[in-house]
Amino acid sequence: MHSPFGTIYSTNITPDRETGIGAWSLEVFARAMREGIGKDGEHLYPAFPYDRFQRTTDEDIAALYAFVMSLPPVRAETPANKLVFPFNVRGGLALWKRLHFNPAQRGQTTPGALGYGEYLVEGLGHCGSCHSPRTRLFGEDLQRVYDGGEAEGWHAYAIDENNRAPIPWDTKSLAFYLRHGWHPQHGIARGTMGLVTDDLAAAAPEDIEAMAQYVASLMKPPSPARAARARELLRAPPVEVADQGDPGAIIYDTTCRGCHRGGDMPWDGLPLAWSIGLVGESPRNVVNVILHGIPPAPGGETTPMMPGYAGALDDAQVESLVRWMRANLTDQPPWPDVRKSIAESRRMTPSMLLFPPGGTRFDPAKTP
Repeated sequence: MHSPFGTIYSTNITPDRETGIGAWSLEVFARAMREGIGKDGEHLYPAFPYDRFQRTTDEDIAALYAFVMSLPPVRAETPANKLVFPFNVRGGLALWKRLHFNPAQRGQTTPGALGYGEYLVEGLGHCGSCHSPRTRLFGEDLQRVYDGGEAEGWHAYAIDENNRAPIPWDTKSLAFYLRHGWHPQHGIARGTMGLVTDDLAAAAPEDIEAMAQYVASLMKPPSPARAARARELLRAPPVEVADQGDPGAIIYDTTCRGCHRGGDMPWDGLPLAWSIGLVGESPRNVVNVILHGIPPAPGGETTPMMPGYAGALDDAQVESLVRWMRANLTDQPPWPDVRKSIAESRRMTPSMLLFPPGGTRFDPAKTP
């Protein structure tokens, strides 16, 4: 995991006794999950979201332990973390915990499907770990939970009432997106969210439905004005180029418009006026996709794809394109930091350019 303080490597959790967790008891495993303390009493870095896992029930902890202990043991030494001082000193995590960690809640607290969705989203799903802003010491900002955050070079959009998706989410569309990794009105899961949706393909339908119901409750129903705007976009998304004298308009007309027609999905691109990438609180994701594209699924599965333009467009051209699309395809004010996002995106390494590794499992017969 990349962080402002350096790189943290995940550890071997197969039951190898020397390099994995084969010598861990259930009690030690539960303590690590809920309190962030390893077998020998060392503090674990909060890149492992024990602040969220503290809510996990005893039954689910035991099931997770039984599963990992059933895996074939693999001998694999964990690389040393590459963190700057003083964050490379584990003892300092005790202070971090006093500031950011309060192991108070455990288990499901609210009955019914909505309560079960809360348990999954707030706990095992640890959605707030990415979708919440962070403090200077990288703890979740508990005053702005779910207001949007950063993860591995991508922006995780707000998933509360501040979500700006042009076509508002509801339980049905969220469930489809979580199951399939894309939705015809919202596009493809990108960045680390692509890994999440790929894993959720194996989740029970009732788990997906419960999570979608809870997240939809966080977002709340759209205002009448927003709902009316969505209906207009669905009838006729704006795609016409108004000013051919604008460099961004020319790039859009010659490079983007031909694919983003909103025809048969996923082969035609999403109408960009429907994309949260353009209306969201950060330009980072749309810049990432412009520069690096959306690669095809490695197994040949049906999936949206797009070439990257990092070698075809310079920084000024990318900035002109992004600013033109923001001004002409959305009703949002200009972003102030487009050039910074472009520079950061160009520095991304291939390991950070994560897209759904299993495609979108697209089935035209099941399109919502």
